[in-house]
Amino acid sequence: MAPDRRKMIVEAATKSFSLFGFKATTMDQVAKLANVGKGTIYTFFKNKEELFEEIISTLVKEMIAEADAVIQTDLPFTENVHRALYRLLEFRSQHQLMIKLVQEEAEMGTLTVSEMLQHVENEIIAYLKLKIETAIAKGSIPEVNTEVTSFLLLKMYIALVSDWERNHEPLSSEQIAEIMKVFLLKGLPR
Repeated sequence: MAPDRRKMIVEAATKSFSLFGFKATTMDQVAKLANVGKGTIYTFFKNKEELFEEIISTLVKEMIAEADAVIQTDLPFTENVHRALYRLLEFRSQHQLMIKLVQEEAEMGTLTVSEMLQHVENEIIAYLKLKIETAIAKGSIPEVNTEVTSFLLLKMYIALVSDWERNHEPLSSEQIAEIMKVFLLKGLPR
């Protein structure tokens, strides 16, 4: 059976981006890691950016599959949102490529990386928006601006999981879920 060169190239590029970041990865490195000629890469991908987009697209699909895996139809909407967001952020923080990309964006501000991370965020927001629209249709939650609510859910979750922990004791999953219920789904207490 002939080797799947495209798959080998994608795997090699993923490894290189994970180790060196987008900016420092060259097509020569990818070719060497994939054990193919550099020209072979160009039979499948126009350039490094297109190869990177392919990898990020696959990564987003994996993230959404991870989130879907923890959703249980018998649980309340708020619990499922919490479970899905937790899984997405857990995936993001444990996946070597995502760690390297976040680091590269923070340290170098590489435009292509910033755009791809924004793409990942947009996909997560679109995923949340769909879940919120479904919950509204079922009568599980009241009518809301789904896009704004999705954005706020993600940003609040990131703030509580990551930003808060820089200067405070980490919050438990239950505490985070309760805070999100109060502020976003029940409204501020009177």
